[in-house]
Amino acid sequence: MDLASLGFFRSLRKDNHQFAVIGLGRFGRSVCSTLHKFGYQVLATDIDEKRVSQALTEQITAHALQLDSTEPAALREAGIFEFDTVIVAIGNYVQESIITTLNVKEGGVPHVVAKASSEVHCKLLSKVGADHVVFPEYEAGRALARTLTKPAILDRFDLDPDNSIVEIIVPDEFHGRTIAELQLRNRYGLNLLAVSQDGKFQINPNPNKLLERGSAMVVIGCNKDINRLPI
Repeated sequence: MDLASLGFFRSLRKDNHQFAVIGLGRFGRSVCSTLHKFGYQVLATDIDEKRVSQALTEQITAHALQLDSTEPAALREAGIFEFDTVIVAIGNYVQESIITTLNVKEGGVPHVVAKASSEVHCKLLSKVGADHVVFPEYEAGRALARTLTKPAILDRFDLDPDNSIVEIIVPDEFHGRTIAELQLRNRYGLNLLAVSQDGKFQINPNPNKLLERGSAMVVIGCNKDINRLPI
């Protein structure tokens, strides 16, 4: 996620409790199921009637319709244009995905999230108006590579291509030393945001706090500096 993505998510209404998900493949089903479990109102649609029936049977959504999302009239009749946020989850059918995204934006939906299956697909979705494009396969591959090469990094938030906030396991080299002793800013160019203790994080911890092996710490800084940590 980058700063452009942050701008999109800030624009979402905090009181928004209604979502429409177009496409009930693995990605769309996962989005529906999660939103439904969180208590949000979700309308799921797919051109395949079997997928629609399966979604209702498995109760991953309370409402599901069979429709062709490349037809603006079908979207209008289903009330899709009335939703504040629509997720276009038709990642493997590029033409249908692009036409659906264009239809939804032209229908006046303010927030449209679209799934891409390739970099070219991603660019095309942006050009036809998608407010936010997700590339699950790319993100999963990047996350796996990072986990394999840096297993001490528990979580990561990309601020932009060069800077991140990361949660890491406290390195053995830092065990038993105070935050002040480490001089993270001087030695690594990093700022410490939080340290875990008893399963909870202390924000802006006391400089005299001792770090312990097995606990976690959250730092912010340049990726090159983060990679210099003894992890």
